Amino acid sequence: MAKLAVIGSCSVDLVVEAARRPQAGETLFAEHFFMSCGGKGANQAVAAARLGADVAMIGAIGEDAYGEMLCENFVKNGVDARFLMTLPGVSTGTAHITLTEGDNSILVVPAANFQLTAAHIEQALDQLGELDMVLLQNEVPQDVTEDAIRLCAERNIPVLWNPAPARELAPDVMAMCRYITPNDHELALLFDVADPLELSAEWQEKLIVTRGKNGVDYYDGKRVHRVAGETVTAVDTTGAGDTFNGAFAVAISEGQDLETALRFANHAAALSITAHGAQGAMPWRNEMEA
Repeated sequence: MAKLAVIGSCSVDLVVEAARRPQAGETLFAEHFFMSCGGKGANQAVAAARLGADVAMIGAIGEDAYGEMLCENFVKNGVDARFLMTLPGVSTGTAHITLTEGDNSILVVPAANFQLTAAHIEQALDQLGELDMVLLQNEVPQDVTEDAIRLCAERNIPVLWNPAPARELAPDVMAMCRYITPNDHELALLFDVADPLELSAEWQEKLIVTRGKNGVDYYDGKRVHRVAGETVTAVDTTGAGDTFNGAFAVAISEGQDLETALRFANHAAALSITAHGAQGAMPWRNEMEA
């Protein structure tokens, strides 16, 4: 069984479904509203746990109803929530999501997520001991993310860094990551290129570029390989990238080769967009195998 830790955000998603996005100053009637558990960190933890990994979540929540909702959801999905900081007087993070025209737009209120500290992460890593991989994203403070990557490097723990939302890290810290998984937009911001072929060989089999429904590209130092995506009827694309990252970490930690792991992750991501909610359709391992 893969043993993973996820360091990152835990939020509650407040989702509105509408025929179109309102213009500035315009009020529209929406069609549906629902709440679900989210945050890129929490999503990746749940995705990995549903696929059979032993997963611990390291993050911060408020001492409020939303925080309780997240903890209950972690327990339900088999995620170890012992390493969540619960902060009195601070709100749990929220994401305000509009679903329309087959896609989403999101406003994030970080709240407790921006109170996570490197000291708490270090304590958690020391208690967790040997890990196959740590997953990180960009929804906690940048200095905390960089410190977390350095702490993992000191312990020889491979790091998968998902640079979302797009934000650069110090070059020496980026070099410590085993895998970096930007989308098209994030690739351009991080490296100032649109094509991985323009990068040096140091990024071979480290840089994995997600292309949405078109699949994923990886660079072997000489050429770019495309692992095709899968065609499904999209209901809600929220969390597809997080599902991909969680699934990829599981597959690689189980010893699958890179291309097989990417196919596994593509399949999980495709299944995840067939129902509402970031975590609502994240597949369980038996569903993947079926």
